[in-house]
Amino acid sequence: MNSPASGAIVALERLVRRDRAVMLVALALLVALAVTWLLREAARMQAMPADMVMTWGPAEAWGLFLMWAVMMVAMMLPSAAPVILLVLAMLRRRGDAGALRSALAFVAGYLLAWTAFSAFAALLQLELHRTAVMPMDMRLRPGIASAAVLLLAGVFQWTPLKHACLRHCRSPFDALARYWREGSAGALVAGMRHGSYCVGCCWVLMLVLLVVGVMNLAWVAALAAVVLLEKATPLGPLVGRATGVAFIAWGAWRLYSAWTG
Repeated sequence: MNSPASGAIVALERLVRRDRAVMLVALALLVALAVTWLLREAARMQAMPADMVMTWGPAEAWGLFLMWAVMMVAMMLPSAAPVILLVLAMLRRRGDAGALRSALAFVAGYLLAWTAFSAFAALLQLELHRTAVMPMDMRLRPGIASAAVLLLAGVFQWTPLKHACLRHCRSPFDALARYWREGSAGALVAGMRHGSYCVGCCWVLMLVLLVVGVMNLAWVAALAAVVLLEKATPLGPLVGRATGVAFIAWGAWRLYSAWTG
């Protein structure tokens, strides 16, 4: 006969599995909506006349910000899902009645960190458009600027800052335990702090989109895969360094071509 204690454990694990399923569905829907929006916008941009002249005012700046923010949802949520699910299970197992609500607040905080990065990226892209360094296809012209972005991305993959942030993203629970505060507000702040480490780990990698095309969805998927491999597989640090070598070589070639072309 099962004891009351074992029955309570079984009931708790059922709650954990239910919460996990609910969260997985919510995250999958959010990513699917983001991808659908990106596909629609990419199709709309391809339909624009090649000789169209764009004026870069507040409405266009808002459009760039929205585009970057949606891209970050599509690219970064999949790699954050394991941590989000573990946070949810931790909250439920310690008897937090608002576990699902707090976990959703953690997700919101995580996305707020990437939203802040999106504002920076949109402002940077806006300035590149205004100075004619980046044409309407949202891709830096071959030359010193694009070479500099690739070299920066490649070198950053080897820096101590990159690997400190990656170490946190791969195993965040010691840090989360230190600064976690109860309630949805505490979970929101914890999500923002965790998201800040992820921004620190990946922000230069995201700027590679300025070189390959901000709405180049094949590259969006490729960079998202690199981030997922870095964070969620045993070979993550090796993948990061190998990616860095590839970007350094590509940037050096672009720099050489700019000087000799």
